[in-house]
Parts: sequence; structure tokens; C-alpha cells
Amino acid sequence: MDEKIASPAITVNTPSRNYLGLEEEYSSFKKAKAVIMQAPYDRTTTYIHGAANGPEAILEASRYMERFDDELNQETFKMGIHTMDPLAIKDLSSEAMVDKIYAQTLELLKANKFPVILGGEHSVTIGAVKAFKENYSNLSVLQLDAHNDMRDIYFGSKLNHGCVARRISEICPIVQIGTRSMSKEEKDYLSTDVGSKVKTVSVYDILEQPMWKDSVSNSLGDSVYITIDLDVFDPALVPATGTPEPGGLGWYEALSLLKEVAKDKKVVGFDVVELCPIKGSIRSDFLAAKLIYRLLGYVFPAKK
Repeated sequence: MDEKIASPAITVNTPSRNYLGLEEEYSSFKKAKAVIMQAPYDRTTTYIHGAANGPEAILEASRYMERFDDELNQETFKMGIHTMDPLAIKDLSSEAMVDKIYAQTLELLKANKFPVILGGEHSVTIGAVKAFKENYSNLSVLQLDAHNDMRDIYFGSKLNHGCVARRISEICPIVQIGTRSMSKEEKDYLSTDVGSKVKTVSVYDILEQPMWKDSVSNSLGDSVYITIDLDVFDPALVPATGTPEPGGLGWYEALSLLKEVAKDKKVVGFDVVELCPIKGSIRSDFLAAKLIYRLLGYVFPAKK
């Protein structure tokens, strides 16, 4: 991560390219509370490729959503949501990509914006967490994921998508939810004194512990960054991921957790990663787009 990269400039989109297709009144950078950063990176994927197409697919699906949130009884978009042009990271090394996302996230935080990052593979989260840690000393990360992502090195890289949680745990505390696939290396590491500090709530814990959401909330610090790998969901709901795992969270199960965390903690930003669009099937894209909107609504509830 030694390569120096200048902070990317903030960009302005046309309504046809914005999240929800928002008009200038609700999508200008100056007025927006939230800023969507597109991180189309797919360099270390080890199975099905295509995650670099995820951000564009999410934005496309979002334009067909209702702007009124029927659960929250509010028009969340009126908070202002700006959509940046995609970051030019497709051909970068993993180190340079992490540095660029770190620099851009810092720029957004300095502008007092709420960053929402669309991946791309899960390694894009590393740079974001690094930037958030500089702004929130009590930061912790909530990871929703089918995989523990706790390898130290994978395919010769410490920045592989399979290492993302290990790198995050070196920056700040992390709580993992919905896991159901790990290597023997990861199992052994999580049993060490250092690894045991990582809080993991697997799907098996969820099935056996009725109060699992309280346990998650109690394990998080006051300021929380949320990273959502879409393979946390049951692949019947979200088949468009690079490494789908049987089982997983349901839609309302995931929302109830996110709602509770947003109520109890200060959510400072989040990302949605690992959408690998399937040609001719838009259900995964649409779920991701709606998940972003609902979570923004939880973080920014309308004044009563």
C-alpha cells in the first residue's frame, strides 16, 4: 500500500445514471447527505467472475423501485443521495485499489457525507474501513457474510477477497454474522488468543440462540461500519454471487438485524459487495438496490 494516489475528484452524474434516477434537486453533491461510490473491482475473485458489473446493475435496478418506503412510511430519497461516477480501479493492483478507495472515502468523510460503497469484490472494504478508523476511534465493523474471510494469505495475496475480515480485524473490532463456510486455517486461527477476539455468529448460532441479535448489538462499539456480502442471503433469494452457499439469511431476518443495529448504534457508513449479475435475471440486483434504500431509511429516519 505504499503507492501514492491523489484523492479522486468528486463527480457529477446525470439523472439517468443516478441511484433511483434522482433529479438534481435530490442528487446534487452539495445537498446530499449520502454519497454512493461505485467500486467496480474484480481482480482476486476465485470462482465466478463478474462482480465488477455489480454497481452498474444495482443502479439500473434502483431506477425501477418505488421511492416511497412502505415500511418506514417515508420518502428516504429526500435526504439527498448523490451518485459518483465509477472509480477507475478495474486495472489497478489490489494495493493501489485499496489506497484509492481509502483516499476517496477520506474525501467524503471530510465533506461530512455518509459513504455508501457498491462493490465489486469484498476486498474494496479494506480501504474504506481504514479511512473510517481515522475518523472514528471507537469504530467497529459488522460483517454480514456467508464466509469468514479470515485467511491471512490467499492465492499469494494478503488483500484477496478471502482475507478481507482478517485485514479488518487488524484495524478495529469486527463482528461476523451469517457465516456458514470456512477453511481449516480459519478455524484454527479463530481458536487462537488473537482470533478468539473476533465475534462470530454463524447460521448455526442463529438457529440455536433466540437472542442472537442482542448478542450482536452488545458486541459492537458505538460507531459501526456495516459491510454486506450479498452471499449472506439464502441463494434462493440472491443467486447472483460469485460463491453462493446453501442456506443463509432471509430478507426480513437481515432487515430486523440492521434495523436494531441502526437504532442502537451510530452507523457511519456501509457497503454492499459481491453482486455478480446474471444475464436475464434481475432479482438479485433489485434486492441489493432495495436493501441499500431500506438501510439508508433505518440510518436516516424521517422526523416525526
